[in-house]
Amino acid sequence: MIRPIVEIIEDIKQGKMVILVDEENRENEGDLVLAAEFANADHINFMSKFGRGLICLTLTEEKCKMLELPLMVQENE
Repeated sequence: MIRPIVEIIEDIKQGKMVILVDEENRENEGDLVLAAEFANADHINFMSKFGRGLICLTLTEEKCKMLELPLMVQENE
């Protein structure tokens, strides 16, 4: 069911996992999306079992430095 973006944003704010899909003429795929503050082991297990792709997380530069995470790529081409 395709829903308005304002409803999807509200679902994410409430901690619900959603599937965002792109256009048929593009990749025609969906991405599982969940606000990190609500993520738990069950969510990650669901993503790895049924999503079968990479599980990604966005972090600020400040958080990466605090966690001492190195860049995956030193120079972006």
